[in-house]
Amino acid sequence: MTAAIGAGGLATASAAARHSTPSEPKQAPPHLRGTAPLPFTQLISLDLAVDDKQRGSSLRAAHRVVGALNRGKTAAWLGLGSSVVPASADRPRSLKQMAAFPGDVLDPAQSHGALLLQITGVSPDAVRAAAEQALDGLPQWQTRWRLDGIRPGNRTENGRGLARNPFHFTEGYGNPATAAGVFERAVVAAGQDEPAWAIGGSYQVVRIIRLATDFWDRDTVREQERIIGRRRDGRWLDGTPSAEQPAFTADPHGTITPLDAHVRRAAPDRRRPPPLVRRGYNYHRGPGDQGLIFSCFQRDLKKGFEAVQHRLQGEAMAKYALTVGGGYFFVPPSGDSWLDALT
Repeated sequence: MTAAIGAGGLATASAAARHSTPSEPKQAPPHLRGTAPLPFTQLISLDLAVDDKQRGSSLRAAHRVVGALNRGKTAAWLGLGSSVVPASADRPRSLKQMAAFPGDVLDPAQSHGALLLQITGVSPDAVRAAAEQALDGLPQWQTRWRLDGIRPGNRTENGRGLARNPFHFTEGYGNPATAAGVFERAVVAAGQDEPAWAIGGSYQVVRIIRLATDFWDRDTVREQERIIGRRRDGRWLDGTPSAEQPAFTADPHGTITPLDAHVRRAAPDRRRPPPLVRRGYNYHRGPGDQGLIFSCFQRDLKKGFEAVQHRLQGEAMAKYALTVGGGYFFVPPSGDSWLDALT
């Protein structure tokens, strides 16, 4: 379809899809393939470098180029920023420009973008080669910001993808242990009052978080563990194994796990984890500039990332972390039918 699609026809199709039964795709999209992501990544935020009349053809070109990167050593996907989805289209309900939360200092040169290209791979060389290949094929787009990432200690344990962050703690224990669980949390389903073309896609949040590692390393390990709410090896502070969930209700005053500990603020009821899937990486751009590329996928932005972020206000870890960039994006479903709705 082209821009000649009538709004009424699209709305009718969307309404029908919202009442249909969701089904898991036969093959998971690249951003959710498996329960552990590939160990290296590069994120490239792009803005349109041509007249807006060429937006549709430019999106199609980006889709073709990125599709060619999904091979043995790399996996890649596109995330749509709010500015690239025309006002006349049926836009994903929560797609907007990411606002600054309390404590954020967002640098425009590291934030937002019309399009996010993320490439993951088995080696930094494979990722870099794929990135250059992609950019060579995208003259219609110009780079807004670009960042490399790595997952030290990347592994799978009890079905969950784990990696070590710059604070020496292992992340990923809160993720689903099965592909079905990943799909349930991260993929837009029918019945969510979303456009028909968006079903099967995901909301992606990227947060570039600079960490004060020198400041952090002055604390004792015990202090660090109380700030995080876990032991470095993943065990909970009350001795519960890493793969199980503690009952914070048995510690109402925070004697064992402080009330302002990161994990307790993020998910006060560990038996009801936040409905999102984390796919984070570490970054290092030199002395004084290293930290996390926090990235998560969800089917509902308000119930996922935004709910967690609001709960984290006032956490003990806040003085060690500063969010300086990132953005909100929507990763469209597999295939190219979404292009028909947007172009």
